[in-house]
Amino acid sequence: MAVTNILLLLSSFILIPVLTKNLSANDYGVWIQFTVTLNLLLNIIPLGLPFGMVRFLSAESNREKIVEDFYSLTAIVALVSVIISLLVLVFAVPLAGALFSGDTDIVYLLPLTIITICLNSVFLNYFRTFRMMKLWSFFSVTQSFLLLALVGYFIYTGQGLYGAVLSYSITNLVLMLLMLLIIVRQIGVKIPLFTNIREYMSFSLPTVPGNLSYWALDSSDRYIIGLLMGNVFVAYYSPSYTMGNIIMMFLAPFSFLLPAVLPKYFERGDMDEVRRYLKYTLKYFMLLAIPSVFGLSILSRPILTILSTSQIADNGFFVTPFVALSAVIYGLNSNINQIIILNKKTKVNGSVWIITGISNVILNIIMIPYLGILGAAAATLISSALAVILTLYYNYRYLNFKFDFNPVFIGKSVLASLVMSVFLFVYQPTGLIELILAVIIGFVIYIAALFLVRGIKGSEIRLLKSIIKNP
Repeated sequence: MAVTNILLLLSSFILIPVLTKNLSANDYGVWIQFTVTLNLLLNIIPLGLPFGMVRFLSAESNREKIVEDFYSLTAIVALVSVIISLLVLVFAVPLAGALFSGDTDIVYLLPLTIITICLNSVFLNYFRTFRMMKLWSFFSVTQSFLLLALVGYFIYTGQGLYGAVLSYSITNLVLMLLMLLIIVRQIGVKIPLFTNIREYMSFSLPTVPGNLSYWALDSSDRYIIGLLMGNVFVAYYSPSYTMGNIIMMFLAPFSFLLPAVLPKYFERGDMDEVRRYLKYTLKYFMLLAIPSVFGLSILSRPILTILSTSQIADNGFFVTPFVALSAVIYGLNSNINQIIILNKKTKVNGSVWIITGISNVILNIIMIPYLGILGAAAATLISSALAVILTLYYNYRYLNFKFDFNPVFIGKSVLASLVMSVFLFVYQPTGLIELILAVIIGFVIYIAALFLVRGIKGSEIRLLKSIIKNP
């Protein structure tokens, strides 16, 4: 999974120059709106049922129940997908005018893509449910790199935006057929009776508002920018947003490990150990995230110039610092959320995301007309801070758990990052080789400065190794 996440990140960054250097800014903005629309529908159409399958079938040994439930869920997701796809075709013209610069050809490709990505969500979660992680990783990576290859082929053969969008549809169709073939060979085929669907619905449907709210925080700004300013500004905004969000990859190992580490201490009442793990995992995240905020903020323009175009870099580089800082705040919120999860108060998370998502949409509508895409970035930062405030309030008000945020270390990390920033300001890399050297030398300077101010100790490094080796 770790290797898979790295490869997925790599493919997404390779895709940026393939698109931005060969499409107009408006066409690239339409591409972003196409993918954002699919992400929105992917949070609605499956009705949370793929996650329900993971919850209910992961410990199931009865083959008949597995087959019945899998095909019941698949049939419902397929039916809803077809209904939504038909509605898209009915409203193709107004949808094209609102989101895709009037390009109805893009809208006509949506139905096939909608059906395939929603079914692929079910199929990928089947592999996740039964811990077939090699297959899950294989198909995840294949999907990204097949898309990259097809987009490159269609664009370089002159098919432009339509070819790029068609690549998305073809990729998901191929993956859907391959995954379905493997699943059918494992469990056969059955006409579902929907005997257990009520239980799945009662568990899964309440997760949809939370998913939508997270989408509102993460992606709704592209819609609002497109509607208020046009898709050219979406093209300016999106690469900078993606780059600032790189920091989230530092969070992934800890969010994966903590749910396996903490419950055994929590269940036996050892809250000191829970607090110790939360303290140090947050510290390790901040160890990498804080200098990344400084580095990405300073290097935003040269990185974007290399990955995209000077037009996009000049008009969007200032978005990156806001998004990078938002990612750090999100990492802090993820750490605090572990206590809510341990106490099984998952509805609290849903409520927090609903409030945050609505606030983000309102802030975007208010701020974008005055500040442009900078207003969208600022809205993301404010909404992320609001999520932390609400989560902290609930913890202190109802769970009475005291967090150790280690402000001394944060101060030392900021100080070491400032030392690193002086070098980056003076060096001012331009080409790719200079940029890579700047990142390497800057990180070495940061680590050296951090050790000089005693920001991290050898005992803490040994603790990190023990967490990884013995989760």
